[in-house]
Amino acid sequence: MALHVPKAPGFSSMLKDGARYYSGLEEAVFRNINACKEFAHSVRSAYGPNGMNKMVINYIDKHFVTSDAATIIRELDIEHPAAKLMILASEMQDSEVGDGTNFVIILAGALLETAEELLRLGVTPGEVAEGYEKGLEKCLEILPKLICYEIKDYRNFAEVKKGLKTSLQSKQYGYEDFLAELVGKACVSILPEKTTFNVDNVRVCKILGSGLISSEVVQGMVFKRDVEGDINNVENAKIVIYSCAVDILQTETKGTVLIKSAEELMNFSKGEENLLELQIKAIADSGAKVVVAGAKFGDMALHYINKYKMMAVRVNSKFDLRRLSKTVGATVLPRLVAPTSEEMGYCDQVCVEELGDTTIVVFRSKGKESRIATVVIRGATDNYMDDIERAIDDGVNTFKVHCIVRISCFNEFDFK
Repeated sequence: MALHVPKAPGFSSMLKDGARYYSGLEEAVFRNINACKEFAHSVRSAYGPNGMNKMVINYIDKHFVTSDAATIIRELDIEHPAAKLMILASEMQDSEVGDGTNFVIILAGALLETAEELLRLGVTPGEVAEGYEKGLEKCLEILPKLICYEIKDYRNFAEVKKGLKTSLQSKQYGYEDFLAELVGKACVSILPEKTTFNVDNVRVCKILGSGLISSEVVQGMVFKRDVEGDINNVENAKIVIYSCAVDILQTETKGTVLIKSAEELMNFSKGEENLLELQIKAIADSGAKVVVAGAKFGDMALHYINKYKMMAVRVNSKFDLRRLSKTVGATVLPRLVAPTSEEMGYCDQVCVEELGDTTIVVFRSKGKESRIATVVIRGATDNYMDDIERAIDDGVNTFKVHCIVRISCFNEFDFK
């Protein structure tokens, strides 16, 4: 029987078997600084309008070709704790501002590189940290004096376009004017009067084919799918939205029916059909012209929907179903019942269009005010359209930050 040899007393006795403990400048500080420097150098070449693309293959062997630092660090599986701190800082920058993720990593790497030189000269880590805190105070003092452009009217398309150009130019150099026009048009068209701007109200739909110049902004929502029924164009449509399937309802309990003749069998089947027709007819009588469901349309239900000249659209995503209900002003109904006038939504046009080889369903608002705008991106490859989507996301977040600064200045908040 082997004897149990206890660990030596001290900090190492509290760690798991196989854990390593480093201390001091040479063992801990310089090792962490070197790891952060290597990580910063790996994304530095992707910085700026002329930055090079990186090919990243993640843990499920999916390929990414991009110069966007947020995508690179999200798909890399980094385990070093010091480098993870830089990643957390970059992710916080992305969630708060939506842009500048690569800049955060490069700046942190440059500060640590300079700190390493000071540490080798004999300066203590505490003194280096105090020096950086004083530098932060000086930066906050200087930054307000470096404003080169200010957006005064956030509903002025020309001013907004000029303010968005810099953010988009760092991602897609050469197309910044066109992308700034797309993002500016989408953001200004849905800017609310009183509440704050919501980035989720600008949606992106990627359709393969053609080139970037063929991209456009649609006031409303676009889905990459076809309609379920025969009707493919409705003007001035009242819309009813269901989260359930549009089909014969199944009971919660199973029952047994004894049928003695063919006539009884036909009457039993006809009773179900008549009940479904009454439900569809009640929906049609309420004035609804478009039926949207989050689940399948049954064959018999689809027959009656076509009979009463209604359009049938299926939306698989619950998130898209909620956004569509917000767009048209409808209430999502959990059961197949006739809607009231308050529960129905309205859209100027619901139609089926074809872009390239892709069939799309468009919920279009022709008026000046729209709750959601969709940027339809065209491109030759999926990777290219993914890069364009990230650039548009950065532009939309830049617009949001401008709106927050405007509101904060109006309320005299101190952002320091």
